[in-house]
Amino acid sequence: MLGKLFPYARGNRRAMLACVLVTMSEVVCEMLVPLLMSKIVDVGIVARDIAYIARIGLLMAVLSLLAILFGLLNVRYSSSASQGIAANLRRALFEKTQTFSFENIDSFSSASLVTRMTNDVTQLQTSLMMMLRQLIRAPMMLACALAISMSINLRLSLIVVAAIVLLLSGTLVVMRIARKLYTTMQKKLDALNSAVQENLTAIRVVKAFVRERYEREKFRAVNDEMTASAIRAGSMAALMMPGMTLVLNCSLVAVIWIGADMHGTGDMSTGGLMSFITYIMQILTSVMIFSTVLMVLTRARASAERIVEVLEAEPAVADRAETAAKKRAVARGGVEFREVGFRYAAGSEDENVLSGVSFRAEPGEIVGIIGETGSGKSTLAGLIPRFYDATSGAVLIDGVDVRDYAQKDLRDAVGIVMQKNNLFSGTIRENLLWGDEDADDESVVRAARSAQAHDFIMSLPEGYETELGQGGVNLSGGQKQRLCIARAMMKRPRILILDDSTSAVDTATEAKIRASFRRDFAEATVIVVTQRIASIRDADRIIVLEKGKVEAMGTHGELFATCGIYREICDSQAEGSLA
Repeated sequence: MLGKLFPYARGNRRAMLACVLVTMSEVVCEMLVPLLMSKIVDVGIVARDIAYIARIGLLMAVLSLLAILFGLLNVRYSSSASQGIAANLRRALFEKTQTFSFENIDSFSSASLVTRMTNDVTQLQTSLMMMLRQLIRAPMMLACALAISMSINLRLSLIVVAAIVLLLSGTLVVMRIARKLYTTMQKKLDALNSAVQENLTAIRVVKAFVRERYEREKFRAVNDEMTASAIRAGSMAALMMPGMTLVLNCSLVAVIWIGADMHGTGDMSTGGLMSFITYIMQILTSVMIFSTVLMVLTRARASAERIVEVLEAEPAVADRAETAAKKRAVARGGVEFREVGFRYAAGSEDENVLSGVSFRAEPGEIVGIIGETGSGKSTLAGLIPRFYDATSGAVLIDGVDVRDYAQKDLRDAVGIVMQKNNLFSGTIRENLLWGDEDADDESVVRAARSAQAHDFIMSLPEGYETELGQGGVNLSGGQKQRLCIARAMMKRPRILILDDSTSAVDTATEAKIRASFRRDFAEATVIVVTQRIASIRDADRIIVLEKGKVEAMGTHGELFATCGIYREICDSQAEGSLA
């Protein structure tokens, strides 16, 4: 799994190679020091050769300083490489999410994607840094120290080999259990982030309904689950350390006991025993480090699986191979639905949201779509710019299936104002320029006037340069809706879709906005999705949806006279007398 992320090491492979080289140099320096120490004991001290002791001691000091230098370089290169790879992964994940359709976003959930892009990448970054520092160092130190200790005394070395086998076997067992626990922990973190995101997004609603206590209890529940999951995973990892320490100490006692007996019989020199004990400590320490790294890798693997899951996900809505290679612009903007059926999670057994929907909307027409909540109005509107693809039937623009347009070409021709008014941090002008980044000031003001937003914008201290808070929190609902309408108008689209986008606007202002559609978009296809009769009573054609099917179609007067559902809606909104 980790191997699938290797391509994202581009630009950092030199740092990784340098890390390997300095680590090998550091280990070599550390391995020579105990040998030199044994020379001082067995040769220098026995012969009382001060000059020899000084020479060897100076060499040991130089090797120790070099080991420190190589260690510092290791830290530098490992940090640089791990940070660089993490940056590549975050960039790749973000770019991948930009290709996702609404169905992909629904599948992963926005909270989970945020967790994967932040926490999971951070876990991987931390693990990679430890790997670069220790995964090469520990095995190399183990191999070198074991080889030297065997050359000193093979019999004592067998004790260490047995300890190594025992330690690694225990580590593998713990890893298998810990992997599942770490995967569960990351899922609990998804739930925690989701709860926080939902609360902060709807904090005004929480306060309006005095639901702070409920939200605290809700957060405490998911937080406790996350904590319990983390404790279980941490406890499993923590069990390793006492067990490893016990094995290490028992091995060391056995080596000292047997080694002391061999020294007493003359089978082992004092310097040899001292250096052997030092190497044994290095061996067992390297095994402990290696086992710890393996545990870290276990958690890294759980995070890597979640990252790869996103990177390998195929967008549910994608351009066809033959479509992506050619440019096909929307010429007029005529919209046609032919027996369109749709269900979320295509291929599932869920009930259709839309069934057999057929109608036409010609350029220059204003078409209204109305129906009760859950009748499929917004879903229908989302099929036009291919936020979702129809499960059956076809959506056509100018007689061409929307799937035969490149997504960019299609969406360039469609202006849409969604139910949720999404504005971004920055100035009002910057938000409006989303519709046309090359527009001049005159075009910006013209769109704002058409959307009845210019007057309130000019009443603000900085006018069009007024900074908006995240999501436009410093504006009212009606002001945000008008800015979103102006932003869509800036595109000068062939097709303009308004999905319940004037619900917070007063009727007089809404009437002026509708008038601007007739004036400024006389050649465009305008589709108005709403629950308010007043928003569409002057439309050229009104489509009544009932449980995902077209119940009736006609003008306001025709529907009031022939469609019971439409008449009920009119009566409920006191629009019947105006028919």
